Amino acid sequence: MSKLHGKTAVITGGATGIGRAAAKRFIEDGAFVFIYGRRQEALDAAVAELGPNARAVQGSVSDPTDLDRLYATVKAERGTLDIVFANAGTGSLLPLGEITAEHIDETFDTNVKGTIFTVQKALPLMGPGGSIILTGSSAGTTGAPAFGVYSASKAAVRNLAKTFAQDLKGTGIRVNVLSPGPTATELAKAAVGEEGMKVFASMNPLQRMAEPAEIGAAAAFLASSDSGFMTASELAVDGGLAQI
Repeated sequence: MSKLHGKTAVITGGATGIGRAAAKRFIEDGAFVFIYGRRQEALDAAVAELGPNARAVQGSVSDPTDLDRLYATVKAERGTLDIVFANAGTGSLLPLGEITAEHIDETFDTNVKGTIFTVQKALPLMGPGGSIILTGSSAGTTGAPAFGVYSASKAAVRNLAKTFAQDLKGTGIRVNVLSPGPTATELAKAAVGEEGMKVFASMNPLQRMAEPAEIGAAAAFLASSDSGFMTASELAVDGGLAQI
């Protein structure tokens, strides 16, 4: 039997990049997946690729009302929820001296506020055996030039996993953070450009960027019972970047 057979998952930021790769892997492992994101065209394209065990819901993680609609859809169609992959994130380069209030608000609204409400609003549908996965980043440990606001937001996500795990003590719901290193996604290319991607690729011992499918495989591990004794943990899939 597939490792996620019969499970229901929500993946935010699920239309592209890591989220889409994780959705593909979850479905291959037997799950039914709701992908959630802001761009309807990208969601439609993802569902067309992912097939009948995927459902798209449009909305923003920074809008609690949109999240209410997401989870009402999950409840109506599936009844309960087993896996939440709070993956939606954003980030852009802006060095100290040029940081604006708008830059901080945009980054923290998605990466921190969005993560908190994605998890909090899912809880009434979850029970023992549930798995919550938060997307962190190697930048949350190491920092990176001109990436201070993003790095700070991902450090916050790392701590949320530790705190949420304690808040959920006794529920049987696990919370872990998955921290990729530089990954070859559309978001990364938009944030740092082709040359920036080459620089980031050169920084880790494996001398390359991760493929989204490699991060999706790690998410599937955290979603499954194979990681059943893991909670409050950080799983680094970063080519060694933050480990040396």
